[in-house]
Amino acid sequence: MDRIRQARHRLADVVFTGNRSTIDAIRTAPPPSPLAPVDLSEPKTVHTVMDLAARIGDLLLSSGTGNSDTKAQILGITAAYGLYGCHVDITLNTITMFAPSRTGEAPTTAFRVVHRLNTDFSKLTEVDRLIRSIVAGATPLELAQKLLREIETAPPPYRTRYALLSWGGFAGAVALLLGGGLTVAVIATVTTVFSMFTTAWLASKSLPTFFQNFVGGFIATVPAAVIYGVGQRFNLFLAPSFVVASCIVALLAGLTLVQALQDGVTGAPVTSSARFFETILGTGAIISGIGVGIRIMDRLGVTLPPLDTTATSTSFANSTIQVVSGAAAAAFFCVACFCERRALIVASFTSLVASAAYYFVMLPTGFGAIGGSAATAVLIGLAGGLLSRRYLIPPQITAIAGITPLLPGLALYRGMYAMLNNQFVVGFSSLAAALATATALGAGVVLGEWVARRLRRPRILHIADGIRRPGTRRKSRVHWMRRRPRTLSSQWSPDLGRRRARRDPAT
Repeated sequence: MDRIRQARHRLADVVFTGNRSTIDAIRTAPPPSPLAPVDLSEPKTVHTVMDLAARIGDLLLSSGTGNSDTKAQILGITAAYGLYGCHVDITLNTITMFAPSRTGEAPTTAFRVVHRLNTDFSKLTEVDRLIRSIVAGATPLELAQKLLREIETAPPPYRTRYALLSWGGFAGAVALLLGGGLTVAVIATVTTVFSMFTTAWLASKSLPTFFQNFVGGFIATVPAAVIYGVGQRFNLFLAPSFVVASCIVALLAGLTLVQALQDGVTGAPVTSSARFFETILGTGAIISGIGVGIRIMDRLGVTLPPLDTTATSTSFANSTIQVVSGAAAAAFFCVACFCERRALIVASFTSLVASAAYYFVMLPTGFGAIGGSAATAVLIGLAGGLLSRRYLIPPQITAIAGITPLLPGLALYRGMYAMLNNQFVVGFSSLAAALATATALGAGVVLGEWVARRLRRPRILHIADGIRRPGTRRKSRVHWMRRRPRTLSSQWSPDLGRRRARRDPAT
């Protein structure tokens, strides 16, 4: 009985206590008095503090953080340097800050524009540590400016070729998850690598995102149709639908569905509507590219076969492959977004658990595709949120990586193909199901993250013997496949303020 009691206490300690994420620490308690206060009587110093907070907010918004959390972290930074009473307004991609003057002069304002979304999650992790250090009172203003400048100008932790290959591996894992064979997965991998390389090159030429998605959808269709036509000559059947659907999921992975729904739920309807419209517009561009590709290949004499919805099976063996493929897809997605090793492990484990719940529990018990996706997304938000707080990872990394393999690429392709063949009822039904599934995924992961945030409590000492609370690791996080070394984390560890306070009680 003692061992059972100790195990129960240990499990409760893992779930309900331990480290808290940066946003939780900011929301639950005001920041402590700064160890290095700044002179706020100078307008230049006030503007420097506001500019630092706005630049950090820029990095947070561009990495997928919601308006509410970004605003809270900006206010936490200004309060940490003693600048209270600030007002922050975020509308889509603009950050406006207002601070009243203490000397009777004109108030200080700051304005910043977030130009585009970025999938470099390594910068998100670094800036999360910087915020934690600032709020703990361990980083003076000059050092914070220097560290933020290094984060903004730092190159990716490893070369872009690894990210492109990871997008191909992601599409291959999604092809296996959808029920395609090994040959289909290889074709999807090669097609997606070429598609992502083309869209990245077009982005470097400042082509609007709509046309990038259009070209990506077109490229996803043409190789699948060509390989299908070649396979017919040799009496080989290679399902092009799985290739196209895998490329669609890879293209949809960069859209902002989770951020749009999070903004809508947390009270930012204007930003939420704009981001949701941006997501719908990007999805429409992908569908348009697929439709043009299907029509062109049909004129060239290569007609794609009707979509076979009975190609996948619900046997235990196939479900096991799908579960493993879902975890592999999340891992490849993390590598493609430059995640750290710890974030990759946590996100992959969360996706493995969620995929197992979806294929072994949700579908066999009759939840259906939409209901099962919603329940799985809640599990991803809950489990990923708890694990992210345990290991000090921004929660949106595990949320986005967890739901990405479940995006409805096959339903989008089915709807597009049906509409091109004058089956408008089937086409609209499939597109509506795809939209409902995507919305259920986004809403479910936001709900699960909300529950995880409420479950995570401040750390409390236990009376039972043998129970040890996990502490923040003092070892700096290290990337793998690093292009050049970084020395940022050694200068501002999350526990730096507490260690300085213990060494110098006078502070």
